[in-house]
Formats: sequence, C-alpha cells, structure tokens
Amino acid sequence: MDFDIRGVAIDIDGTLTYRDRSLNCTAVEAVRKLKVPVVLATGNISCFARAAAKLIGVSDIVICENGGVVRFAYDGDDIVLGDIAECLQAVEYLRKFYDIELLDAEYRKSEVCLRRNFELDEARKTLSEGGFNRIKLIDSGFAYHIIDARVSKGEALRYIANEIGVDVENFVAIGDSENDIDLIETAGIGVAVSNADKRLKERADIITSKKNGDGVVEALEFLGLI
Repeated sequence: MDFDIRGVAIDIDGTLTYRDRSLNCTAVEAVRKLKVPVVLATGNISCFARAAAKLIGVSDIVICENGGVVRFAYDGDDIVLGDIAECLQAVEYLRKFYDIELLDAEYRKSEVCLRRNFELDEARKTLSEGGFNRIKLIDSGFAYHIIDARVSKGEALRYIANEIGVDVENFVAIGDSENDIDLIETAGIGVAVSNADKRLKERADIITSKKNGDGVVEALEFLGLI
C-alpha cells in the first residue's frame, strides 16, 4: 500500500494477545522489526503498559486507561488527560442499582474500571437518566470502564503525535474492541483484527482474515512494514 507510515498504535489485550491474555510471540517478533515508533494503546494502567512495552521491545510511549493517561518514557511521569472526579460519582450512583466490583482502583488516575457483571446498555441508560453526560461507559471486552467523555485512545494518539512531531494521519492503528474505535478513526489507516467487535469492523479501513496477534502480523505484512 502506498502510504507514508510514520508510526503504529496497537491495542494489547485481544489484539497482541490471545483471548486468555497471553502474548502472541509471532506478533511480538513482528512489531520488533518495525522501523517506526510503536505506541501501545490499552485500557490498562500505566505500570502494566510500561512493563508490556519493555517485554515486547517497543518504544516507551504508551496510551493507558483508554486515553486518560499517556507516558513518553519508562522513567518519566504519567500525563493525566482525563478527570476521574465525575467517574467516581458515577460509580457511586451505579451502586444503587448494580453489584459493582472495582478493578485496579488504587492505580487508576483518570477513570474507573469495573468487572463485567451487569448489562452494559442498561447501565448506560441508567447513567444518562441520572444526568451523567460528561462521562462514558465503555467495554474493552475484558472490563467496563467509566471514562471522562473528553478523552479516548484516539485523542491520546493525537496528543502523542503532536508531541513527537508526526502527523496523526501518518499513523496506522490496530485494535479489536469498542474502546479502539476512536483510535482507528483518528489514525490515517485503521485496522480491525478478525476477532474484533462488529462496530469496530464497520469503521475499519482494513479487516484482517486472522485473529489477534496473527491478524497484527497479517496487517503489517499487507502494509509493507515487515
């Protein structure tokens, strides 16, 4: 494909990993060959993303907490882009209706992560009726996240691209879940691996024939990056 690719943003869980969250080693070998910056973009916390970047062997630039936090260096500081205050208020409101279980609460700086033990669309309606219109409830496929409505993986990628002096249109983004939609729409080329959420596939420029990390390798080969 004739496209000036200067960066690649890749989701971790369900994209670089199998469903059981183990890394696809073939995909790891592939991304290590890339000659452009590789930004890991995850709904997980900063320390997880930084450790994953080191183990995979890519740049230290990471998008965490669904875009609520970014970091440019392993030993640098977290840059918090999202406001957790209303997210916490929304959790307390949801507790009136559902059995809420928080995940990684002590480590999250911009959002709240919840176990997937209640009906998503019903909870979204509950929050809307409660007047919570400055937050979003999203599904990563592994957990629910209440996030500041102003942030997303896509907005975080735009922030990173500006900071490193690369046009965001020159990024390729690869993902699998609902929380990757803004990411693939913001990048110049958006890729959905074959196991991706239906809504993500509808917005992708490329849909691979293979799942998870094998789909990542397929996309990188198709784009002439490896």
